[in-house]
Amino acid sequence: MKSETASLIAPTEPTAPAQLAAPPPLSPLYPPSRIRLSSSHRGARLARLLAAQQLEEWGIPRTTATGAVVVAVIAELAANAVTHGRTPGRDFEVRLALSAVVVRVEVLDTRPDRLPRVPGLTLPPPPDATHGRGLLLVAAYADRWGWCVRDPYTTKTVWAEVEYRPPYSSRSHK
Repeated sequence: MKSETASLIAPTEPTAPAQLAAPPPLSPLYPPSRIRLSSSHRGARLARLLAAQQLEEWGIPRTTATGAVVVAVIAELAANAVTHGRTPGRDFEVRLALSAVVVRVEVLDTRPDRLPRVPGLTLPPPPDATHGRGLLLVAAYADRWGWCVRDPYTTKTVWAEVEYRPPYSSRSHK
């Protein structure tokens, strides 16, 4: 995460994404989690819940700063996938991986022709708008994010990384 003391309610300044770039190589500690979900609001909700469960299994409770940020990022990316990246009859996929220093989220949708708008480079939504701020949150919470089109006819991947610092263990310093 950008700062251990950063408030989860007041995100820091958004960063520009690594546009049209595949995520950097990662050496996961565990086999990455992959799940396909229906492109529906129920699928987006399940993505958030299953990701929180996976983080818990990896020892990162949702109540920690890292867990809360990762779940928030997944919620936004999954909501975008079902809202803007939906093709009727096709699912979206959520991938989650943990390395020694980062949690990576990848959300694959079926609309490679609809690329994310870049916060800071496109006009923000009007103050009274009820949508249009999801990527602002992703940019503020994630340490790195971006997207890539793996196959121009079938999928787009939007990814984000949140730095992870395992909890201090007194046993390792005796």
